[in-house]
Amino acid sequence: MTDAASRLSNLAEQMLGAPLPLRLRAWDGSQAGPPGAPTLVVRNRRALRRILFKPGELGLARAWVSGDLAIEGDLYAALDAVSGLIWERDDGGRTLVQALRDPAVRAAGRELLKLAGPPVPPAPPQEEVRRHRHLHTRHSDRRAISHHYDVGNDFYELVLGPSMVYSCAYWESFGEDATLEAAQRDKLELVCRKLGLREGLRLLDVGCGWGSMALHAAREHGVSVVGVTVSQEQAGYARKRIADEGLTDKVEIRVQDYRDVSDGPFDAISSIGMAEHVGAERYLEYARQLYGLLKPGGRLLNHQIARRPQTDESAYSVDAFIDAYVFPDGELAPIGTTVTQLEHAGFEVRDVEALREHYARTLREWVANLEAGWERAVRFTSPGRARVWQLYMAASALAFEHNRIGVNQVLAVRTPPSGASVLPPRTRTWQV
Repeated sequence: MTDAASRLSNLAEQMLGAPLPLRLRAWDGSQAGPPGAPTLVVRNRRALRRILFKPGELGLARAWVSGDLAIEGDLYAALDAVSGLIWERDDGGRTLVQALRDPAVRAAGRELLKLAGPPVPPAPPQEEVRRHRHLHTRHSDRRAISHHYDVGNDFYELVLGPSMVYSCAYWESFGEDATLEAAQRDKLELVCRKLGLREGLRLLDVGCGWGSMALHAAREHGVSVVGVTVSQEQAGYARKRIADEGLTDKVEIRVQDYRDVSDGPFDAISSIGMAEHVGAERYLEYARQLYGLLKPGGRLLNHQIARRPQTDESAYSVDAFIDAYVFPDGELAPIGTTVTQLEHAGFEVRDVEALREHYARTLREWVANLEAGWERAVRFTSPGRARVWQLYMAASALAFEHNRIGVNQVLAVRTPPSGASVLPPRTRTWQV
């Protein structure tokens, strides 16, 4: 009788129209596929059922998170190869979803179903969040943020390192001697320079996280800061850091939705890695709220991940794995849409800086931290949660490297009605 790995490899080739780009090892110990390639380990038949009952990204993700699938070898090379089975093939073959919809491959599909065992769909892993539609109410946003950010501060300390900054770093150099901590400090300083922060000014940090931007701005530039987050764990951690540095007279951290901030005006607003949670339907509301909180002449620095435009924007759907396991209700927009919405709210957009390659390097550093401290990460959360973070960060690094997504800093100004100049003639004086 043919071993399980050979049967799987042959069936996959029949269905996909091209050989599997990975080596396979099945639950019976058998192996098949190109020698030297990363190995996809199918630990049990349940992995097949997960993929067959939910073909595409979500089924593969469920098998990974539950531990039914694993990768041995270069994780990034393996994910690069598997991505073609989900989105689009470069070798002329079919994706998994296309294959399972094709009547011509039904015989292979039936054989695979026999190999998979009982025809009952396995329950999703406990780490999965069910979402029916993106509401973006205060309540649903608070729950979504809690799912992602209230994983535990110990876990985030392990992944992010001492900076506790959970957004794209700014790498002055991509050399081996460059450190994540220095790159995150340089990113915070870049934001401060773009906002023109100086002593006596008042800054609102929207989505302040664990307080890193607020601390840097107060300590290095002497500004007064209000930081808002809807995560209780983040707020408690940030307040302790502020107290430890003796900056409680300069920095106030609130557990507050940005829509409820009413004590403007502020001289500047930073929004770093927060706008992805706002949602398309609420984005203009978000932009108008921030515009209304700024003084005339005040600056907004909006640091946000962007997706590439789709041929049919009305058909765009949120990434299934990210929505179910990582950022429930998160939505990405093209940079052109973001700039347009900011302008509709009244802002004058003065500068857009793309940092795509910087985020790829940042994510690889986070993955390295996670893998180096894997046993502690599992202890802090769960095996499934650690696998979620490993998969999402490694896959995101590749998405940035291959220009599937980007990240941009948009500097926008509430220009006075007179049109009086609010920035020096050279818009990038912060780079001098």
